[in-house]
Amino acid sequence: QVQLVESVGGSVQPGGSLRLSCAASGSIFSINAMGWYRQAPGKERELVATIIRGGRPSYANSVKGRFTASRDNAKNTVYLQMNSLKPEDTAVYYCNLRTVSEDYWGKGTLVTVSS
Repeated sequence: QVQLVESVGGSVQPGGSLRLSCAASGSIFSINAMGWYRQAPGKERELVATIIRGGRPSYANSVKGRFTASRDNAKNTVYLQMNSLKPEDTAVYYCNLRTVSEDYWGKGTLVTVSS
């Protein structure tokens, strides 16, 4: 079994920054990808950023140039640096780990961008 523990989100003003982290533990044999999704109120869950094994991060168009995803393979940890935050970035952010056969999810952490 795999556990994903996300850092606490928070509330920031527009234009502010926030960094999320997610540490994976448990029976991790082969990680194909780690990344972040988000779900805003009344909307479907959407991809924010993902890092495929051996590859570079890819991002949703809405966050390109503002968000940076990174991964520490030794710690099985993925990070999301969010800059120039906008009110429309308000959502619950979920960490995702994908293996050959399974998708694992964190419990989610709330990020609120408001003045």
